[in-house]
Amino acid sequence: MARKIARLPRVEELTGLKKTKIYDMMNAREFPRPIRLTGKAVGWFEDDIEAWLASRPVAV
Repeated sequence: MARKIARLPRVEELTGLKKTKIYDMMNAREFPRPIRLTGKAVGWFEDDIEAWLASRPVAV
């Protein structure tokens, strides 16, 4: 089965985070790194984003 790749708008939708926060967290090694699709385009594996979400603590 092929892994689905999510572009930034989809990652924002899945996480509820905006671009700046996603990149800040990537730089702090707190968020999955993207893969390069072309010279300028990147994407994230959706299962990596889902695993990251599942690892987050639940708010009480």
